[in-house]
Amino acid sequence: MKKEIYLSAVVPAYNEEKTIKETLLDINNFFANQDYNSEIIVVDDGSCDKTVAAAKKLKSIIKNLTVLENKKNCGKGYSVKKGILAANGKFRLFMDADNSTNIEQIKNFIPFLENGYDAAIGNRDLKESEIKKHQPFYKEVLGGIGNVLIKLLAVPGIEDTQCGFKCFSEKFAEDIFPKLTINRWGFDIEILALANRFGYKIKSVPIIWENKEDGNVRLKDYILTLADLFKIKINLIKKKYDEK
Repeated sequence: MKKEIYLSAVVPAYNEEKTIKETLLDINNFFANQDYNSEIIVVDDGSCDKTVAAAKKLKSIIKNLTVLENKKNCGKGYSVKKGILAANGKFRLFMDADNSTNIEQIKNFIPFLENGYDAAIGNRDLKESEIKKHQPFYKEVLGGIGNVLIKLLAVPGIEDTQCGFKCFSEKFAEDIFPKLTINRWGFDIEILALANRFGYKIKSVPIIWENKEDGNVRLKDYILTLADLFKIKINLIKKKYDEK
């Protein structure tokens, strides 16, 4: 009989050859000390380096590891959606491959999900959060401007929509993720906008976060994310999501 999975950790990855091993071993070590069944799903987004090989090499050590591959680069949103829908967990987390938020912090998220919340999301802007290393100043300024627009147009009440550490109930994942249309950076906004649209309960959770210098977010990605925001707003106005 197949064991029921309590927690799935989905790790989208693009050109993370240098970091993926450490992150996966860190997740595995954490899961090894828990009293529940778990799984790790890596979704490689058409990497140009040896990310896939580095991840697959660990399958002899990490027995609950699955490595999925996009044959071409499709975007973080596409990869997260693919991983979350392939997962089997009662709760389904996605986290960044650079380990900017350590898996240990899921302990602070699970109680909210066990007590009626449908989504628990990391929020770097809460006063209880700790930022070990900040992003470059220009990124923080652009992010702040973007957050204002996001709250006005799509997700009121949430200060940080873009943190890459979010966990969902199985029902939320199965209901919301098939409706997603944004394949790249704006997908976080779409998830939370749809959570609001369909009445799901979201809990913002303080985290410890560290900016990684080799991150894949570029200046133009901020502009593309804002373009995605307007697409989401138009879809909400036209009630496109209600049709799915």
